[in-house]
Amino acid sequence: MSNETLVESLEQIDKTTLGITWKDGHQSRWTVRELRLKCPCAMCVDEMTGKVLLKAENIPTDVRPMKIEPVGRYGLRIRWSDNHDTGIYTFEALRALEQK
Repeated sequence: MSNETLVESLEQIDKTTLGITWKDGHQSRWTVRELRLKCPCAMCVDEMTGKVLLKAENIPTDVRPMKIEPVGRYGLRIRWSDNHDTGIYTFEALRALEQK
């Protein structure tokens, strides 16, 4: 990943929206529940097949991030209000999420 896609700033826009401003000036916004449902960890996505194991009906509609911390220079770990915190959201994956 090139330096231009690294994060300039991260902010909680409101109770339901998380935003990133990238070093290239691009701004991304996601609902926090959308991000929780896209957790890439092995508990939520089968490592071998890529099949999503997480069921949307098991995630509270009011789920929210309790803590967001950097993981190296490549991603974020989010501790969620449903006590889930094993997923690492790479910056590359976050940038790609808004294009789906």
